[in-house]
Amino acid sequence: MFTDKNQKAKEALVVVDYQVDFVCGALGFKGAETLDDGICAEIERVRSTGGDILFTYDTHAETAEEYLQSAEGKALPVPHCLRGSAGPALYGKTASCIQPQDTRVFKPTFGSAALADILKKRGYTKITLVGLVSHICVISNAILAKTFCPDAEVCVISGLTAAADRNLHKAALDVMRSVQINVI
Repeated sequence: MFTDKNQKAKEALVVVDYQVDFVCGALGFKGAETLDDGICAEIERVRSTGGDILFTYDTHAETAEEYLQSAEGKALPVPHCLRGSAGPALYGKTASCIQPQDTRVFKPTFGSAALADILKKRGYTKITLVGLVSHICVISNAILAKTFCPDAEVCVISGLTAAADRNLHKAALDVMRSVQINVI
């Protein structure tokens, strides 16, 4: 963590998989697009305070056939975020918010050990997550952040994450609260 008590710790904002295929593509759902303005506002808020912005990208094989042969593809046979397609791109206004200094983490599965390692190495005292999908990738990465950074305040902004299934969304928020992730 930080050793100089006069040094202000940076906040990290993690934008989880706010990608075309999760908003309006292969796994898109009604309402996902409504998060765009709020995610951009949160990016600008954190950036204005000197915080860091990290983006995760769900990233899979180049072909549907390759994806369908993977463990995830066998359990979720909906090809999405295939390398070389439009699906893995950031969605909407959020795509225009990314800057060269922002960290990009490409992940082949729900949670990212690489992201958790980055968060730990940088010693953030506050880590906030937004994006998609609340009961899959957001919860996975929030729990990894809490695991790798147990003394950090880990938060999920409930109004800036969503799922197609409202019951699973609510359950994910409840589970995150139960493991001392602040759902705000």
